Amino acid sequence: MANIQFVLGGARSGKSAHAEGLAEAAGDRPVYIATAEIFDSEMESRIALHQERRGPHWQLVEAPIDLPQAIGAADSADSVILVDCLSVWITNILVHEMDTDDAGDRLAAALSSCKGTVILVASETGLGIVPENRLSRRFRDANGRLNQAVAALADEVFFVAAGIALRLKPPQ
Repeated sequence: MANIQFVLGGARSGKSAHAEGLAEAAGDRPVYIATAEIFDSEMESRIALHQERRGPHWQLVEAPIDLPQAIGAADSADSVILVDCLSVWITNILVHEMDTDDAGDRLAAALSSCKGTVILVASETGLGIVPENRLSRRFRDANGRLNQAVAALADEVFFVAAGIALRLKPPQ
């Protein structure tokens, strides 16, 4: 039976580092499923920082669109999979004008059939002001729905702020 852990936080909150620590503690050859695509030098620098921090023992899988398939392919009873980041993934789904609810349902189905450890990272975007443009509001809403669905499936949920992780589920 799968062990699903979900790590939420704001930008630069330490959520990825916390998730990487969970993955390192769970196994010696974790799989990192990256959802980001490099569109500019800033994103290239961010990705390089993540890669450097992780080190060479991580296996990298790139899945900017077909995340459910990538999770299914990497999953086994002893696998440790880290998905970073669901918010980037849902952005990719929006940009490619795909159905975000359908994508979320497919992800939930993939997670429900997993056998190993899966750690997912996402940005919490619902704590700020209402975005002024339609696309940003669509993103905030789709991201919020996806975060709720993943949190419902997860065995553990963490909220990270200022590098400190607070476990939300199960309550301590």
